[in-house]
Amino acid sequence: MLLCRGSALSRTVARLGRRSHPGDGLLHRTLSFSSSRCRCLSSGEVRAESGSAPALYRDTVLLPRSEFPMKLTGQKLLEREVQTQQDCGFADLYSWQRERKAKKEFCLHDGPPYANGDPHVGHALNKILKDIRNRFEMLRGRQIHFLPGWDCHGLPIELKALGELGTSGLSPLQIRQKAREFAQGAIARQKAAFQRWGLMADWDQCYYTYDGAYEAAELKVFQEMHSKGLIYQDYKPVFWSPSSRTALAEAELEYNPEHVSRAIYATFPLSTLPPGMAPDGLEGGVSVLVWTTQPWTIPANQAVCYMPNAQYSVVNRADNSQLLLVATERTASVAALLGTELETVGTFTGSQLGGGICTHPTIPDKLVPLLPANHVTMAKGTGLVHTAPAHGMEDYSVASHFKLSVECIVDEDGKFTQLAGPELQNLPVMKEGTDRVISMLEDAGALVKEEQCVHSYPYDWRTKQPVVIRPSKQWFINTASLKDKAKEALQKVRVLPESARGSLLSMLDRRTYWCISRQRSWGVPIPVFYHRETGEALINKHIVSHIATLFKEKGSDCWWQLPIETLLPDNVLKKSDAGPVTDYVRGEDVLDIWFDSGASWAAVLEEETEGETAESPLSWLPAPLRKPLVAESDTRADAYVEGKDQIGGWFQSSLLTSVAVRNKAPYKSLMVHGFAVSEKGEKMSKSLGNVVDPDVVINGGKEPSTPAYGADVLRWWVAESNIFSEVQIGPSALNSARDSIGKLRNTLKFLLGNLQGFDPRTQAVDPKQMHYIDQYMLHQLREYSIKVTDAYSEYDAGRAIRVLQAFINRELSSFYFSIIKDRLYCDPEDSLGRRSCQTVLEEILDGVTRSISPILPHLAEEVYLHAPGHDEGETLFRSGWIKSSSVWRRPGLEEAVEGACAIRDSFLSSIPGKNAAQYDLTIAIEPGLLFELMESLQEEASSTSSQLAELMTVARVTLTCALPRDLPPDALLSHGTFLINLEGGVIREDSAYSIAAVPTAAARCPRCRRYTAESADCLCPRCQPIVSQAH
Repeated sequence: MLLCRGSALSRTVARLGRRSHPGDGLLHRTLSFSSSRCRCLSSGEVRAESGSAPALYRDTVLLPRSEFPMKLTGQKLLEREVQTQQDCGFADLYSWQRERKAKKEFCLHDGPPYANGDPHVGHALNKILKDIRNRFEMLRGRQIHFLPGWDCHGLPIELKALGELGTSGLSPLQIRQKAREFAQGAIARQKAAFQRWGLMADWDQCYYTYDGAYEAAELKVFQEMHSKGLIYQDYKPVFWSPSSRTALAEAELEYNPEHVSRAIYATFPLSTLPPGMAPDGLEGGVSVLVWTTQPWTIPANQAVCYMPNAQYSVVNRADNSQLLLVATERTASVAALLGTELETVGTFTGSQLGGGICTHPTIPDKLVPLLPANHVTMAKGTGLVHTAPAHGMEDYSVASHFKLSVECIVDEDGKFTQLAGPELQNLPVMKEGTDRVISMLEDAGALVKEEQCVHSYPYDWRTKQPVVIRPSKQWFINTASLKDKAKEALQKVRVLPESARGSLLSMLDRRTYWCISRQRSWGVPIPVFYHRETGEALINKHIVSHIATLFKEKGSDCWWQLPIETLLPDNVLKKSDAGPVTDYVRGEDVLDIWFDSGASWAAVLEEETEGETAESPLSWLPAPLRKPLVAESDTRADAYVEGKDQIGGWFQSSLLTSVAVRNKAPYKSLMVHGFAVSEKGEKMSKSLGNVVDPDVVINGGKEPSTPAYGADVLRWWVAESNIFSEVQIGPSALNSARDSIGKLRNTLKFLLGNLQGFDPRTQAVDPKQMHYIDQYMLHQLREYSIKVTDAYSEYDAGRAIRVLQAFINRELSSFYFSIIKDRLYCDPEDSLGRRSCQTVLEEILDGVTRSISPILPHLAEEVYLHAPGHDEGETLFRSGWIKSSSVWRRPGLEEAVEGACAIRDSFLSSIPGKNAAQYDLTIAIEPGLLFELMESLQEEASSTSSQLAELMTVARVTLTCALPRDLPPDALLSHGTFLINLEGGVIREDSAYSIAAVPTAAARCPRCRRYTAESADCLCPRCQPIVSQAH
């Protein structure tokens, strides 16, 4: 940090800066000139000077000039951005960088957005984040591997494509055609938006999950996992959506925290007491009390479970003498619920309940055992859990262990089947079916209490309707056997933010299996055939290889188009040791879309391999499809960048499939960002009217409150946001982004304006010949470039913006620019001092422009077109990252400038509210390091044009070892110390200094306005020869 940036300096510099308009109150620093003659003004010139501007000298002052517009709004802004994209080859940039030579590659694998609608701000947040990183890495010299992709299958697309028609009367091929057309339309709209946002990609080379080659690669992953026993078919409970008529995976659920269920307390009479429960006092009969939020599952009950280590009590109801068995821990809560006292008759451990048998409350001839289970908790209910194995995941685990029946009483539409009995058959289980079951319990005298229960309940993420759990014959992935390997692989992955790692691991823990089959038409068919009579599945590597070949050539529509004899030819049947083709029918299920996208690493990241041997794990595939899915090939993406909803989605499905096939994660790092929300932090909703359309952000809306901001404002909003939490967007955020870019444009215009006529290729000054403050700014620029590079490397574009703004506000506007304006405007055009300054300004312009280019590519290229020193047709993005040099740091340079700034701080604080330019300054320093450093800035004992005088912003500086004794009475004295730290602390010296500030006796020069002239009608020694030469 510069020591000169204290509050006093900030106030003074701000005051001086306000007086630094062209031709009026320039800050005054000069070089030495040999001439000491004064050129006096004529009476006419004096009259000219008394006007609003010194017309006589205006043409001799080198004011900034640039055609770069300070402000662009409305249609002009939009036209400029589009024109910049065309002039600077945005469309060809990705292909250009793929063809150039590069030592390293950076692969950011694009998680495919869903092709089911128009682009939204969530897309903008995600895609722009990726583009910022890609552009940064490309500028650093890496070859970027980035293929935009789209997730094209699935029910949401199918539903939207069919609309109110539904699937009634349509063949699978008709449904698929409509869904494909819908997806293609959505892709076209999204792709056009992504291009307008300035995303760098080859838009003719994208991947689509409905493409035949992609589907073939997906089947390769399927076969590898199937051959390892990780994919299997089974009959077990799954999340089932009656509204979609298909099974769902956990990632396809969203939980409604406001769901209302009719919760009940019901009794199961104990027909056989457990052997460990003494009959004394229990002659009246004991009933087990259970609690459930899903009464419709009572008819499917097969057991009541207890916690083996818990305490249970038989209690007597004071109001009706009924004996109930409940967990001791829950007795008080149950008593309060029932509104009666419960007297404890006996207490037992859970393990003593084993062997007890209940009578089913609505099916009198059905007996229900008491069984131990680990999933029983004491958080709610009675501590005794009604268990229906067909309709609960934990219930199914109990059934598997104790060999209970798993009988499904619910059909695909969510209605009771015939197995539920005539009273319930065809009733929707979540509505009329629940009503009837509760009535049946009441009629049987088993209903103890009913209440409304508001709780979190799973809904179908597409139809927004509740789901049920029902058993079904489906295809599954055994994620339990992959869990440990996946966790181990994840430990080698860098996760940003690190807090997301815990969520990833806990999601893996919760997922014991993954249902990957769907009962729909729009998807990748599972390449399986079933025996007509036995229903036995026929699937092996020969079948999958053949189907993969067909899919690659014809697309997966051929599953329905081709006769089964082509899908299952004789040579494949022979290799499969199967009977005639007439014995088989093709399967009708398609793969889960999370398996579609989860296999994208195989389709996008894998490369062709030469010379694969017959022993290769994939040697069974046809040569055109044979790509390495082996652990030895390190074809991992450098990064996956997606929203936090993908923790249980794409991040996990990609991890599981890659670990299953290659024993490693498909990514080296994960970046998890938050969601875009309204400025009030609310989820965007059309009903709330808070949806922000990125197209309206860029092009403007119909209302005056929705101006055209352009793409760069949208990109700035993304970059500036705290992406690791919820990202707010609205008028305030967008206006702030626009204003920030406007301030940045002003700085860039100042830099461009002062580089008019300067060619760094021929006029640049060697750093060793520069003024110390110029060399110091090169050092500061290098420090800035290091900080901003580090920020981008950490996916922290917000920090990059903060570093940029701090550099502009502190190092440039409040410090360097305020000091050098006099030298820029009033020194001879080709003088060493001015060229030194311009050399640094050009380096700053180049560094700042490159540093903003990943975020603001349109502005950066626009600046580059106006910047000096480039050949025609050259663009910024084809010329690399910030170019800083290690030689810009010189020993003692930083201490010299910062020591001078510390002295200036002391001086400025002694003259609050006054103009420093009207003072002569005497600086007294005892002989030592600080004195030597100040001597490097001013060789003469006293000077009006030294580098020290420039830094002090005064009329004259006298450097001495001690203050003179004959100081005038109006002298302002101040004192201070400065700690010099050189050679990493080897050299340390705390040096004292004293300052005497005296109002100058010199007059103000009518040209440069520095107080260095002999009289008010004379030019100063620096300006006199310049004006003489000009006239």
